[in-house]
Amino acid sequence: MKNLIKKYWDVISYLIFGGLTTLINLLVFYELYTWHHILGYQAANVIAWLLSVIFAYLTNKQFVFNSHQSSKKAVLKELESFFFFRFLSLIIDMGILKVGIGIMQANSLIVKLLDNIIVVIANYVFSKVFIFKEK
Repeated sequence: MKNLIKKYWDVISYLIFGGLTTLINLLVFYELYTWHHILGYQAANVIAWLLSVIFAYLTNKQFVFNSHQSSKKAVLKELESFFFFRFLSLIIDMGILKVGIGIMQANSLIVKLLDNIIVVIANYVFSKVFIFKEK
């Protein structure tokens, strides 16, 4: 059992921290759009995205992919790459919300939850293959 956990630790830890990132994303979105209607769904989504991406970078770097980049140049490159690929997933995210909430007028929380499942999978692939790849 220990060997399986060790072998798949990056997936397990990504699911844990990805779940927490998703929770942050959903709670901020829910608070700003669904609960109080403070902002439109796309503006609420961008703010939720930004807060969850900051959390995701910190946890993915340290706990999931164990990145040991320490030079300023390497960290900046890693951070740029992380935000670039998260921005790509934001475009996917916004497209799903536009179709689900804007066009179909489906329940915003259900659309956001399904959207997050797709985005978490895309972000794992981006992180594993492009951002925190083993050197």
